[in-house]
Amino acid sequence: MENLVAITGTIQRVQPMGEDCCQQMITVQNTEGVHNFIISPETYVIDMVRLRSGMQVSAFYDANRPVPLIYPPQYQAVIVGRNVPNEKIYVGYFDENLTATDEQLKLNISRGTEIITANGQQYLCPIGQHTLIVYYTMTTRSIPPQTTPRKIIVMC
Repeated sequence: MENLVAITGTIQRVQPMGEDCCQQMITVQNTEGVHNFIISPETYVIDMVRLRSGMQVSAFYDANRPVPLIYPPQYQAVIVGRNVPNEKIYVGYFDENLTATDEQLKLNISRGTEIITANGQQYLCPIGQHTLIVYYTMTTRSIPPQTTPRKIIVMC
């Protein structure tokens, strides 16, 4: 999960794929265009929300996986999360100093930061050296930008 790319937008359509209905395709639209995401049983949908038209989401796909050369682009979703107004979602691997490996974000943990596992359980160990899903609002203008997140999901 080191090479995840996010696309944020509004779900325009949710439709089943195939005859067994275990996969769905969501169509996400943003200012850059239309993007299709395959939601498979392996896709982690944060908080297990039911995806539906009109919902604001961030969908993450692995940039190292092949993508068919079709329009609109069709990606295999790795993680999908519902967006809260004025909040961003970042997914990445963080070192022991809580700096993302791509240096796009550094975390400052507060008492108010909720830290849980992917199945919703409280996480009491050090969060460095894990892939984290981070919910935050503002960052500093430093390099890397720093934030005090509202919520962190540790991907064990």
